[in-house]
This record gives sequence, structure tokens and C-alpha cells, in this order.
Amino acid sequence: MKTIAYFAFVLLGVIWGSNFIFMKWAAEYITPQQVAFLRVVFGFIPLLVFAVIRGEIRLRDMRHIHHFVVMALLATAIYYFAFAKGAALLLSSVAGMLSGAIPLFTFVTALLFLREERSTPKSLTGLALGFAGVVLIARPWQLDGAQMADGGVSLVGTAYMVAGALSVGCSFVYARKFITPLKLSAVSLSTYQIGIATLIFAVATDYTNIDLVFSDPKAAWGLVVGLGILGTGLAYILYYFIVAKLGAMAASGVTYLPPLVAMAVGGVLVGEPIAMLDVFAMIAILIGVFLQQTGKRIVPVSKKGV
Repeated sequence: MKTIAYFAFVLLGVIWGSNFIFMKWAAEYITPQQVAFLRVVFGFIPLLVFAVIRGEIRLRDMRHIHHFVVMALLATAIYYFAFAKGAALLLSSVAGMLSGAIPLFTFVTALLFLREERSTPKSLTGLALGFAGVVLIARPWQLDGAQMADGGVSLVGTAYMVAGALSVGCSFVYARKFITPLKLSAVSLSTYQIGIATLIFAVATDYTNIDLVFSDPKAAWGLVVGLGILGTGLAYILYYFIVAKLGAMAASGVTYLPPLVAMAVGGVLVGEPIAMLDVFAMIAILIGVFLQQTGKRIVPVSKKGV
């Protein structure tokens, strides 16, 4: 069973790392908001079927719907839209590299809002190194805000990727404080989260010309299968399978794979230009994440006065 879990680990990293080129293709025809909406629609369908088969949907869980709404916003709606917008403005390989900074933002928000999280010199060094990598990729000293034809980076696109990473970071902290104590299954939580996000997008999305993405088979299959069925629906199922079989700490290591996959897909398969500075910056981010995750300290918090 562990062999299957490790296979699922690699598969999940490949799926998440491939998402950026699929977002890039879809954004050539429809808006980033429409990309995010269709992604959650096609991702919610297999997730709902899986949850129903397992009997994970319960009406009594709706007393916690306010928490599900917050998670739907932080961990899906804002996150998916920001990454779709960033991928539309950046090379897919660059967007994928920047996604490697997600654990850094999680650490920052945890330090601010979780009293049991404590920094150490090792974790702070990792944090500084990781954010230095983000700055090297963005290169704000030479940008005019638009993506340049020679492989330059859009500062606006970088800002959207940072916003998406920050949103996910906040969602992890919120989940630890308010969702984990509910003792609900991961499958049911994911289904509620994606379902509510689908409703949010359904109300907020402008549907004008949304069908254009289906005029290009490559973009359509990438959106429906790559981003929706695999990148959202199956990805959640794989992730929680890995957590159950290998543990949460091992599962968190999957965040190291998407930047590498995105760089390989963008550079090798699609032919996007990859600057050596970007490669060094991505390595800095990954090393920073490793130092931050292995160097953080958790202290017990007394319940007295809480």
C-alpha cells in the first residue's frame, strides 16, 4: 500500500505542476475568472460522486457552513482566480516556480495568528532565502508591469501569484484554528469547500464568450480534464489518500514537485525560455521551504484563559 501511496505522491506533483500550462492555454480564449469557474465545476463533479459513494455528505454538517464559506474563499475561489490570472500574465514555467513559495506564506501567517508556532534562526533563514528567490524571479528593478517577449516577468502577474499563495497560507491557519476541531472527514470538507466555491463563481462570473475555450480541443481538454477532473477533483482525493497512508508531514513534501514539473513542462515540452536566474531563484525557494519546514518550532499552548 505504501508503494501505491508513493506513486500517488508523484502523480499528484505531476498533476499540480501541469496545471499552469493548462491555465495558460485556457486564458488565451476566456478570462481568468471563467477559467477558475470551469475548473471548479469540472473538479466538483468527481469529488461529489466520490463523497456520495462514501456517504460523506451529511445535512447536519451545514451548521458549520460559515467556516466552509471562508475556506471556499481562501483555499479555492481567491486562490484559483489569482493563480489563473498570474498564469495568464506569466510564462507557465515562471508561474509554477512562484507556486513553490506557498509554504513560506503559510509559515508567515502561522507565526502571526497561531501562538504555538515559533520561529528559529533556521526557519527565519529559510524564510529570507525563499522570499529572495521570489524577488529574483520577479526582478522588479527591470520591469514595466507587462510580460516581455524575451521571457521577462510581469510584475502584475507575480503579484497575483503572491496573492494566491498568501490566500492559501491564510486558509491553512484558518483550518487549523476553526476547521480541524470540527472532526469532519477530509473528503466531506473538500466537497463542501469546492461546492460552495462553485456557487460563488456561478454568481460572480461573467459568462460572455465562455464557450470560446471549447473551440480549441487542446485548451478544452486541458481545462476540463487537466484543471478540473485531475487538477481539482482527483488531486484532492490523492492528497488525502497520501495523508492517510504516509502522514501529513510526508504529504506536505508534495509542494516541492510542482515547480520542477512546471519548469520541465514549460521549458522542455512547450519551448518556453527559461533564464538561469529563474532556475537559481527556484532552487533558493525550495531550499528556503526546506529550511523553514525543518526549522520551525511548535510549543504547547495552555488552554487557560482561551
